[in-house]
This record gives sequence, structure tokens and C-alpha cells, in this order.
Amino acid sequence: MAKSFRTLDDIGDVHGKRVLVREDLNVPFSDGAVTDDTRLRATVPTITELSDKGAIVLVLAHFGRPKGVPSPDLSLAQITKPYEAVLGRPVRYIDWEGDTANVAMLQPGDIAVLENTRFFGGEEKNDPAVVERFAALGDLYVNDAFSAAHRAHASTEGLARRLPAFAGRAMEAELVALQKALGEPEHPVAAVVGGAKVSTKLDVLKHLVTKVDHLIIGGGMANTFLAARGVNVGKSLCEHDLTGTADEILDAADRANCTVHLPYDVVVAKEFKANPPTRTVNVHEVAADEMILDVGPAAVESLGDVLKNCRTLVWNGPLGAFETSPFDKATVALAKTAAALTIGGTLVSVAGGGDTVAALNHAGVADDFTFVSTAGGAFLEWMEGRELPGVSALLQ
Repeated sequence: MAKSFRTLDDIGDVHGKRVLVREDLNVPFSDGAVTDDTRLRATVPTITELSDKGAIVLVLAHFGRPKGVPSPDLSLAQITKPYEAVLGRPVRYIDWEGDTANVAMLQPGDIAVLENTRFFGGEEKNDPAVVERFAALGDLYVNDAFSAAHRAHASTEGLARRLPAFAGRAMEAELVALQKALGEPEHPVAAVVGGAKVSTKLDVLKHLVTKVDHLIIGGGMANTFLAARGVNVGKSLCEHDLTGTADEILDAADRANCTVHLPYDVVVAKEFKANPPTRTVNVHEVAADEMILDVGPAAVESLGDVLKNCRTLVWNGPLGAFETSPFDKATVALAKTAAALTIGGTLVSVAGGGDTVAALNHAGVADDFTFVSTAGGAFLEWMEGRELPGVSALLQ
């Protein structure tokens, strides 16, 4: 695929140059410790490559939601030591009070984390004054934080317009994977969309029916589509006020020659708790006091056959209430099928979103997918077909 954005391969000689690198260091933090360093580890290729080439690496990131009010609890000073452990090299911390003087003291190869960008009220407003404040510290700009690319902030969009801008390695991998999944995919293309409510993914569904050949709908949102088709879903989670919208999506899919797959057998229970008495029934046999909590085994086997005839898969959201046993079975089974097809070389599989990552990790197959995005909002907005400001600013 021809890249339409500049990467570190295009950045040239960086020795002695100050490179502002936007990363996602917004990690879970409790009792003075980082509880999940996934985001820190994702930054390693870009940061170490620039450092090894003699750049003065200045990391920009936000932490929490300070809304322009500096707070010790949201200071990136707390992240410095855990970040050193992940990078395997020294990391300095620079406060905004003495940033210019402290940056001037850094040597080629040094790495420093600048204080929380959101301590500036104008960061989230893309205030030109804040953009200039950041830009004055650097010669070049690298955006390596796809998870923040859907926001037009000073450190994501503004700086990319102000300094020579490049995609970092994590950003590059993300954009290449997404391009393969929906930009220029190999057909047939399947999309799995799950989750609790149709209302949270209306734009995703409307966009996908024009892009994919097979749309697999699971989770609570499938119940709304089943209700739209006249199925009595009992006391299942269902947005009955959106059945008309579900019909519109189904009609749009028909016009686009997109096959929508809804479960025809389901796992039901009378109460939602771990390991209750369950029944596996046809969707037309759900009792009034039962709720649908997972896709049934026959439907999952059929969906596996669909994937076997596809070349590309995009996945967002679980098929059932996967956090609670035994309602994880459908998600795990289909995820394992997708992983096996990916390993076998017949399927390009791209997944994203918090629940999706958790579900694939639960199934033990996250590492077997072609690409798994840890971005939440940015991944969803990409699936909606929306322009991401932080990405657009990197285009050549």
C-alpha cells in the first residue's frame, strides 16, 4: 500500500534535533503504581529509535482530565520511573515552569517527559498560543498516539500543522492496519459489531453496511434488530424505540448487497448472574421471563463458515455478556476461528475497542489477530468513517 503520510523513514537526520513526540501515557494508575503498562510498551519502538539516532526526545502526553488546572495527582512526574523501567533507559521529567531552560540542557539521545499537556486550558481547545508554547521547544513533531488522534488538540493537530510532522511507529502500524481493513480491503469483508446498545453504534452500523459484505451483529444490540423483525425477545436488553432505525439499517444493507447476520439460536436465562440455569433455544422460542445473553452454538458455527469465505475481518464488541460465565462461549469460539484463519494466512483480522481487547485477551487470541488496536474512541470514529484530525494533519 502506498503510504499517504510521512513516517520516521522520511524524517532524515535527527541527531541533535529536538523532536516532540505525542504519546499516550494515560495509563491506569493506583496506589503509586502503573497497573497496566500496555500503552507505555507501545511507545518503545518510536522513542528508542529516535534516541538511538541522537535525537533529543521530548514526550508530550496527557494524564487524566485536569481541565487546565495543574494537580499533583495528575502529574506525569509519577509516570517517569515506571516509564524508565519499560524503556530500559533514563527518562527525565520537565515541568512547564522551567521547560525552556531544562530542555536546553538536554543532550543528543536524552529522553524527557514534559508535564501533562492538559495542565494548559488551551490544550483541548487547540489554542494557537499553546501550540506556539509547545512548538518553541522542538524542531520536529512526531505523533505516535492514534488513541488521541480523533481530538483536534494543540498537541495532536495544532503541532502537526506548525512543525514538520511524521507518524511514529505505533501510529504507522495502526494506520496501515486500518487501511487494510476498510480503506483498501481484500473482499469479501466481514465486520463483527457487538455491545449492549444500538444507540452507541448507530453511525458505525450505517457506515459499515456500505463497506462490508457481511455484517455480524451480536450483543444486546442484536436484540433490537431481532425485535425489529418481529421476534419476541422477552425481557432481554432491547431498545424498542430504535426498531425503526434498525429496519432502516437492514434496508440500507439490502441496497448495498451487505448480508446482515443475526443469531437464530441463543442462550437464555431468567436472571443475569454467573452460571445460572440456561437454555439454548431458537430465537422464536424465548419465553417472556427470559433474557438473551449469548449467541447459540449453531449460529456461531455458521458465522465461522462465513469467516472462512472472507478475506478481511473488522471486529468491535463481544457477541454476548462475555464477562459473565457461561455467556462468553460464542465470543471465544468465533474469536478462535478468526485467529486460526489469520494464522493460516487466509484472513486479515483487525480488532479494536476496550471491550473487544478484553474479550480477545480472555479468549487467548489477541496476539494471533493481524492487528489489535487499544484505541477506544478513535477506533470507533474510524469505523464510523469520520475524519480524525490528528491523522489528517499527518497526510502529505
